[in-house]
Amino acid sequence: MRLENKVALITGAGNGIGRETAILFAAEGAALALVDVNEAAVDAVAAEVKDNGGRAAAIVADISNAASCEEMVATAERQFGRLDIMFNNAGIMLPADGDAVSTDEAVWDKTMAVNAKGVYLGCKYGIPAIRRSGGGSIINTASFVAVMGAATPQLAYTASKGAVLALTRELAVVHAREGIRVNALCPGPLRTELLMSFLDTDEKKQRRLVHVPMGRFGEAKEMAHAALFLASDDSSYVTGTDFLVDGGLAAAYVTPE
Repeated sequence: MRLENKVALITGAGNGIGRETAILFAAEGAALALVDVNEAAVDAVAAEVKDNGGRAAAIVADISNAASCEEMVATAERQFGRLDIMFNNAGIMLPADGDAVSTDEAVWDKTMAVNAKGVYLGCKYGIPAIRRSGGGSIINTASFVAVMGAATPQLAYTASKGAVLALTRELAVVHAREGIRVNALCPGPLRTELLMSFLDTDEKKQRRLVHVPMGRFGEAKEMAHAALFLASDDSSYVTGTDFLVDGGLAAAYVTPE
């Protein structure tokens, strides 16, 4: 098992990528601090992990709030004695997010508070805990839209994920000699509730799919396997990367400098 004797904290664990990663990490031997703003959803995932013989604690937290983030990390350490893996995965994509003219300031502020500030706060409180454990892995969920423009305008979301990439690169450099690896997972378009509710018409869905060489949406389970690679010692020489898992989308449209 690739995560045996490891403790992982996963935000946004109630559904989508977070839920699939929780199930996979538990099967690979990790104890899990599962965090979500939706109490019923995170309780259900923790119960599923336990029913399958794993160890999990459900934690309700608002990742845009510093005190909430500090407490979720403290709870993980109290429950399991250490923290080795921090998966800053939680994020939002608001339906009113459009271009610069149409996007309200409130949409911009809320998106940044969760998607960018939430990752910063996770790192702020997670890094000292991982340092106390002698090193480990931080994975921040970004997106393919952070490296290329989105066909369907979502400016606040795109900008927030660009911030995640910049934050990830800098923290990777700062903490590399401490044995703390920091990488950004950049999913392509996924068949998750989050994206499907945003792409709420067949026209919008096809506008995304036409750009994907594989011709299909990715699955949350595929992102979980990518996160497992970044969390485990299989990626022991990998830090500061924008790990694109996008069905070939960026390869088709992004040209090298």
